[in-house]
Amino acid sequence: MNASTDPRHAPHAGQGPDRPADRTPDQEASPAAAPAPRVLVVDDDLRLRDLLLRYLGQQGFETLSAGDGRELDRQLSRHHVDLIVLDVMLPGEDGLSICRRLRGQGVETPIVMLTAKGDDIDRIVGLEIGADDYMPKPGNPRELVARIRAVLRRGRGVPGAPRAAGGKVAFGACELDLGARTLHRDGREVRMTTGEFAVLAALVQRPRQALTRDQLMSAARGREHDAFDRSMDVMVSRLRKLVEDDPKHPRWLQTVWGTGYVFVPEGAP
Repeated sequence: MNASTDPRHAPHAGQGPDRPADRTPDQEASPAAAPAPRVLVVDDDLRLRDLLLRYLGQQGFETLSAGDGRELDRQLSRHHVDLIVLDVMLPGEDGLSICRRLRGQGVETPIVMLTAKGDDIDRIVGLEIGADDYMPKPGNPRELVARIRAVLRRGRGVPGAPRAAGGKVAFGACELDLGARTLHRDGREVRMTTGEFAVLAALVQRPRQALTRDQLMSAARGREHDAFDRSMDVMVSRLRKLVEDDPKHPRWLQTVWGTGYVFVPEGAP
């Protein structure tokens, strides 16, 4: 059975290939009504996948599903997707490889990884290759929804998502456009995850002000920082590779030992 005939692979909470058809006449007549965000859940565990699909549908999301990388590619070729929930442990191509491939292909759709509980390596590698957030399995569906909504609020082009305050910040060869949510270096756009943009924006909007990991984690993912969680250090390391001439000796994003990180603008001592 292929994805076109298997009801598990059809868009949930709607009948058509693009947006729900089960709207009332009043809803159809209201051009201001924002379409529901569409989430693609990729997990080979049918029981867990169906649980997540039902819960996401109850929370107002449109949903699609896939059991492996091939089905994911098929869904992405047929439907617009606002966010991907991607399990690390998949048959064939694993979730980390899929995430790396999608980012390499220029796919900027936000990705929330599902990792084995306590598996720091998968979590850190996922963030290093471009995942926007992660959640250990098994987890609370309510927490997953909270993380999805936090990522979508930061996301570029998501219906109803607030945009950052306008303005551009130039430093070195880089220019961060807070309104367009883009980073350019030497005139070329640099791909960033939503979390990376949020952290960089938080730093550059507070020049010379040291921000704690708690503050940066709140900006990136809307939650507090765990003292044993090194994901923020990983993210800042990735940002340095994007903006610094010498990431090992950073000029712009500097470490404040015992506190966190600080953006040091041009002309600062």
